[in-house]
Amino acid sequence: MSDIRELHRRALTTAQSVVDQVDPDRLDLPTPCSAWTLGRLLAHMTGQNHGFAASARGESEDLSIWEDRQVDADPAGVFAASAADVTAAFAADLTLERTLWLPEIHPRFRFPAAQAIGFHYIDTVVHAWDVAAAIGAPLAFDQDLLDAALPIAEFVPDGESRLAPGAAFRPAIASGSEPGGPTLDRILALLGRSPQWSA
Repeated sequence: MSDIRELHRRALTTAQSVVDQVDPDRLDLPTPCSAWTLGRLLAHMTGQNHGFAASARGESEDLSIWEDRQVDADPAGVFAASAADVTAAFAADLTLERTLWLPEIHPRFRFPAAQAIGFHYIDTVVHAWDVAAAIGAPLAFDQDLLDAALPIAEFVPDGESRLAPGAAFRPAIASGSEPGGPTLDRILALLGRSPQWSA
């Protein structure tokens, strides 16, 4: 897999531009993420940022690094700190061949850093859309970011595993995932989200 760290950094910047619009008084809004409220979604996103960052720095035992983080008082500021943390960790002396511990994906198997960054990249793109959909805000990823995200979304295994409790994505939606449609819509449908979702 190629080095997508600069694309990843830009995707986080776009995600931040959406999170910056979140009013703390609206954290109880529903989101496309099943039963998650907006506050729960942002807590998850922030925890994942710190978890991936710690793993990139060599953490391989402490499960607490992956826990959700409270965002109630300052969603934008808390998320920004976590985004800076994971960006710095990925940009440091991290070789793409080094393996990272990602216990929420597999409890024992370790993943090459290039693949781990890809996992976080697709999460960032999709969750940014989740936040934007929840608050009714526009979302504009540069096309090259979406072009890089689409093959990752296509690579994510589909099937019954996506119906398991805690699965990262729901089963793919056939309508919207066909070649030729808008790239973001295809990514969302491949990962079980309806591009037409609204609260």
